[in-house]
Amino acid sequence: MKIRNRWLTTPLAAGVAAGLLSGCGTQQGGDAASDGGGSVVMGMSDDILATDPASGYDPGSWLLFNNVFQSLLSFPKGSSTPQPEAAQACSFDKGGSTVYRCTLRSGLTFSNGDKLTSEDVKYSFERVLKINDPNGPAPMLATLGKIETPDEKTVVFHLKVPDATFPSKIASGAGSIVDHKEYPADKLRTDGKAVGSGVYKLNSFGDDKAVFSVNSSYEGTVKAKNSGMTLKLYHGDQKALAAALNKGDVDLVYRGLTAKDTAALQSSPTADKKGIEVIEGTSAEVQDLVFNMKDPVVGKVGVRKAIAYLVDREALVRDVYSSTASPLYSVIPSGITAHNTALFDTYGGSPQPAKAKAALHSAGITGKVKLTLWSTPSRYGPSTDDELKAIAGQLNASGLFDADVKSVEFKQYEKDIEAGKYGVYVKGWVPDYPDPDNFTLPFFGKGNVLSNNYANKQITDEILPATAGTADRSATEGDFAKLQDIVADELPVLPLWQGKQYAVARTGITGLEWTLDASTVFRFWEIKKG
Repeated sequence: MKIRNRWLTTPLAAGVAAGLLSGCGTQQGGDAASDGGGSVVMGMSDDILATDPASGYDPGSWLLFNNVFQSLLSFPKGSSTPQPEAAQACSFDKGGSTVYRCTLRSGLTFSNGDKLTSEDVKYSFERVLKINDPNGPAPMLATLGKIETPDEKTVVFHLKVPDATFPSKIASGAGSIVDHKEYPADKLRTDGKAVGSGVYKLNSFGDDKAVFSVNSSYEGTVKAKNSGMTLKLYHGDQKALAAALNKGDVDLVYRGLTAKDTAALQSSPTADKKGIEVIEGTSAEVQDLVFNMKDPVVGKVGVRKAIAYLVDREALVRDVYSSTASPLYSVIPSGITAHNTALFDTYGGSPQPAKAKAALHSAGITGKVKLTLWSTPSRYGPSTDDELKAIAGQLNASGLFDADVKSVEFKQYEKDIEAGKYGVYVKGWVPDYPDPDNFTLPFFGKGNVLSNNYANKQITDEILPATAGTADRSATEGDFAKLQDIVADELPVLPLWQGKQYAVARTGITGLEWTLDASTVFRFWEIKKG
């Protein structure tokens, strides 16, 4: 089965974050009644492609899911460790990681007044797997076998194989709980409505706007700091989104301004006078160069190593992305368990033409290497072409390469990759959950998303199964370090950068810093106006 990631995403330029504001922390206990703040209007360039959590693997849809639906577990602000949300407690049974047991908290109801029980939880997971929508999260639940509900408050998941990441998976949008009375078991809901038990309820959803209000029947771990959220959708029109912010038509912008616009606002001496502020948050979004291991040119490890010696990440993030990203030297990004700097340790942080030349000579190459880098800005943003042109320029400046860049629309791009037509191409990734497993299994496991003909049995047969069965994620660091070292040596991919999250807000909006972390959960409830 082909593994599907949540976003295979647009890059950091799709994100904009609001600046240096102070915000309140998450309050424990109680319902989601408004904490006195007004209703907030947010602009976003992404679309919401689905309101049914059995479909939709895009940023806009998961933003809706995370705020309208509850999951058994959730990621608290600033944390990559899931904690109980709709559940009162969850844990693996002693002695393994194949039986996962959750007890629901008392008093759970959906926004329509229906009681939420273990039956709804079982129904929600089985429904995702049964529908198996091509744009849905079913592959994330591939390890799930049967589900038992011995009583109204107890859910027991039996997994096919040990899967210590299961708690993180069900804390994501893939774990959204729906009302079994409201959602058909074998097909998607298509009326644009959503009924959940989360902090917010969806009042209306149209082509250009989604309106949310606080769900007064919510029982969970947070308290909303506003009375509602109106989400205006600009369908990729970054100029219109920026204009709306300047005119005051929206209170804040998330996922929409370009990297250059964001950087300009950060350094502008007049932005603060205009009542516009920029906040920077962390992100686990990454972008990589991918090498087709069967390509006649980059199929040679000496060519790949020469490229690794020549790419200047510092220059890329400075010149192309205006420092709205950070150089990345491993497949597991900073802030995620087991991250190391294997590529920096092996190839250094600045161009080394002499070592690149030696790598080519070891592959029997003495002349210039002719190379095409393939790009798709329609998926990864308008800066992607500039980025790859900069990389081609770095390679050519060494005198060792004759590199150029070709750009195609995303649908054709994906078809050509599957057909093995490209030697070097770019891929972006935003994780489903903040665990090293989600930066390795999708890339190097069977049916991986890279389609680059790379296989390493030590990774697929030893490291990934061993780490999947280790409940203590800190205990996986040694195995994941070994994996990162293998990747640095064999170079099926070359990590380039790790994104930062941004939002831009007008004066009076606070709390955004609690929505911008590596969990990728945008928390409406933390944002306050006035």
